[in-house]
Amino acid sequence: MNTKAASLAALLALVPFSGAHAAQASQEAAGSLADGQKVVAVTLKAANGVSARILSYGATLQALVVPDRAGKPADVLLGYDDLAGYVDHPNYFGVTVGRYANRIAGGKFTLDGKAYQLPLNEKAASLHGGGKGFDKQVWQVVSVKSGAVASVVLSHVSPDGDAGYPGTVKATVTYSLDEAGNLTIAFEATTDKPTIINMTNHAIFNLAGEGSSQGAMDHVLTIPAKAFTPIDATLIPTGELRPVAGTVFDFTQARRVADGLRDGRDQQIVYGRGYDHNFALDKGVTAQPGLAARLEDPASGRVLEVLTTEPGVQFYAGNFLDGTLVGKQGHLYRMGDGIALEPQKFPDAPNHPSFVSARVDPGKPYRHVMVYRVSTSR
Repeated sequence: MNTKAASLAALLALVPFSGAHAAQASQEAAGSLADGQKVVAVTLKAANGVSARILSYGATLQALVVPDRAGKPADVLLGYDDLAGYVDHPNYFGVTVGRYANRIAGGKFTLDGKAYQLPLNEKAASLHGGGKGFDKQVWQVVSVKSGAVASVVLSHVSPDGDAGYPGTVKATVTYSLDEAGNLTIAFEATTDKPTIINMTNHAIFNLAGEGSSQGAMDHVLTIPAKAFTPIDATLIPTGELRPVAGTVFDFTQARRVADGLRDGRDQQIVYGRGYDHNFALDKGVTAQPGLAARLEDPASGRVLEVLTTEPGVQFYAGNFLDGTLVGKQGHLYRMGDGIALEPQKFPDAPNHPSFVSARVDPGKPYRHVMVYRVSTSR
């Protein structure tokens, strides 16, 4: 068995364990970049068989292993077996995105009367930080702890002017796994100048197990949002908040993803090649994480609830997975093989005064807390 397969097999073979702590954390080398920077992997294990593996490269959630209703574990995240995949074939699988998650039109925004230009890595937008964002940095591992909650804290300093953004930003990401298998991700950042920050995790899920032949489009989705932000042909929000009632964007009641995925009568589906839209959560901004989405795979019984303190969630149905990426265990990822649910400020918020502001000022730290809560249905 090769090293990649052995590593994955060991991860999938996790079983409940006994010991002084209910949740355990361990650290190991994960390889090096071409410039010699060392990358480590931290594995967090809960007593119920849930585990998470985090890479310091991109503060990336590489794997999330969850038992099904029969107790059989599977990794439910699309991604790669090793560091080289994330470096050589980046596709945002499980990464921490920033400074600004999602799209900024033309890569332009104005702050206190000064215009800023960000790199364009899409024809009409700066996406997820503009091409060399937080997802392509080696983060420093600050601490790794076992206990009632197992955790890893990672930090990164983005200098003033980095990718065109103002202010020196000191960011941390904390992954915490509790006894019940709830994975909390806390993003925090400070700045020495006014700037914009919008951080999230870009995990792409298939609750049947990554690479499963049936894909993820038979998953059943609920999003507690009465409105979404429609987009133009370049996938940039128009600024409108449009009611979901009577449309294929109504997930206020649980509905199979595939049911609206190919409805070309809705121009929004045509623009996104399926679902690639931000939903305005009914709860808005909250001090404590509230429900953003519930995803269920009826076949395996696995359930994922995504909670967040942020006002929006981007629902992306893997529309741009085109069969050119070979992921874990040699699986070829194609359209519909995974679903991303990314809590966030709204896309292009700096250019829409009616959207919740993404501005962060000195002395007023940025904080976003999100939770992946896993369970099984019967």
